[in-house]
Amino acid sequence: MIPSGEGRIAGVMGWPVAHSLSPRLHGFWLRQYGIDGAYVPLPVRPDAFPDAIRALAQIGFRGVNITVPHKQAALSACDQVDAVARRIGAVNTVVFTDGRLHGSNTDAFGFLENMREGVSDWQPTTGPAVILGAGGAARSVVAALVDSGVSEVRVCNRSDQRAQTLCREIGGPVKHFPWTDREAALAEAAVLVNATSLGMTGQAPLMLDLARLPTRAVVSDLVYVPLETPLLAAARARGNRVVDGLGMLLHQARPGFAAWFGVSPTVTPELRDFVLATMDSAGT
Repeated sequence: MIPSGEGRIAGVMGWPVAHSLSPRLHGFWLRQYGIDGAYVPLPVRPDAFPDAIRALAQIGFRGVNITVPHKQAALSACDQVDAVARRIGAVNTVVFTDGRLHGSNTDAFGFLENMREGVSDWQPTTGPAVILGAGGAARSVVAALVDSGVSEVRVCNRSDQRAQTLCREIGGPVKHFPWTDREAALAEAAVLVNATSLGMTGQAPLMLDLARLPTRAVVSDLVYVPLETPLLAAARARGNRVVDGLGMLLHQARPGFAAWFGVSPTVTPELRDFVLATMDSAGT
């Protein structure tokens, strides 16, 4: 590709941000589609974030992804925020238009697309869902399921207060189950999602007996290091269909790329292999 002199530029803001896979992911699509553009990591201290994101909108950037610890700050910094991001309480994608900041949250979209890709006949309305966790990822999953018409969402978190806050703020058919009752919550469930860091490489294991979970239930783990977590391995061994967490990362990037670079990208096996190879070479 020969640069046109009109290249589009976007990036990811975080602190730190060197660990982010987003530059590699968007770089793959830029090369695949022959787009004159760039996507760069932008390490920004929390105290500098409001001024920094406004400055990017004035110097030619098309927009940015937002990662920790700026997702809540971005909610306040944007001129316009979509309804999904407001319900989740965080922004992860910002599009700059004529100097104005338009914020959204694509994690809910990424979760649903990953589930549909992993289990082609999956429908969120087939029965109750159990969500482990109450952080940003869990909020995105709960909002996605509620908006998709799930009959009941059971939220279990090590901090009961945080889980109760999530249930109250998301609303709808969302119920809190104490962490000590997480195995009881599995009864008659159609979906189980681990949205905690438990089971991630270097973190504490997720202690969960799946005996009460129906074998027809779909099990997803948002952790993708390792790709097959102990939860997914245990679920697969007993006959449950499983969905790993890498696809959510890949699919949540699609709306932002389309808005910034003018092409709607697809998630392919080649993309997954590229990202996995990058993770392996980085020692993750």
